[in-house]
Amino acid sequence: MKVCTDACLFGAWITSINDTFFTSINNALDIGSGTGLLSLMFVQKNKNVVIDAVEIDEAAANQAMHNFNVSPWKERLKIINNDVLKISLPNKYQFIFSNPPFFENDLKSNDAKRNIALHSSNLSLDELLNVINNNITRNGKFAILLPYHRYLFFEQLCLNKHFYLQEKVLIKQTPKHNYFRCMLLFSSTKATAIEKEIIIQNSKAEYSSECKELLSDYYLYL
Repeated sequence: MKVCTDACLFGAWITSINDTFFTSINNALDIGSGTGLLSLMFVQKNKNVVIDAVEIDEAAANQAMHNFNVSPWKERLKIINNDVLKISLPNKYQFIFSNPPFFENDLKSNDAKRNIALHSSNLSLDELLNVINNNITRNGKFAILLPYHRYLFFEQLCLNKHFYLQEKVLIKQTPKHNYFRCMLLFSSTKATAIEKEIIIQNSKAEYSSECKELLSDYYLYL
């Protein structure tokens, strides 16, 4: 469950959204937390938030627990090692975020744990949205990282549940590449969605200025 650049971008993005909503929330839910990267990035920028992080894989959950316990924010982070489809969560959440298993119907590896982490046979996008719908507060918001080719499908699922796109960030590796990831923010309020673009590396194979600005608080060196 290696840390990857797009997950880091997503974690940095959800802490940087220019919205007073994020300065006032008290709780959040991280679905499919892995080793806790997103929760750790989010909690340090939101001084009042308490985060429940759900992770199905025991080894990853144990690593997340260790990472939480050695952080300065351990009192506001809780790992739940379970299947999010089979448990009753203790709260309704003002903000929910997820980097889900998203390679649905794509070629799988021989590593069963990696398949659970990267493929949606254990958690489809439809099931994920049902979990969000059942556990979000009335005025809550949620954010998700998806492959570019899946975001329109997910956006339609959200419309069926009366969730509306607030912001969309398209990601590509270089100016010459096609988009490969999409970061999406939804709420139950109808809005004209803000659309942005992030190019990870410029034509000189250096981190772009947008990427540096977003990740500067988290990376020791860019």
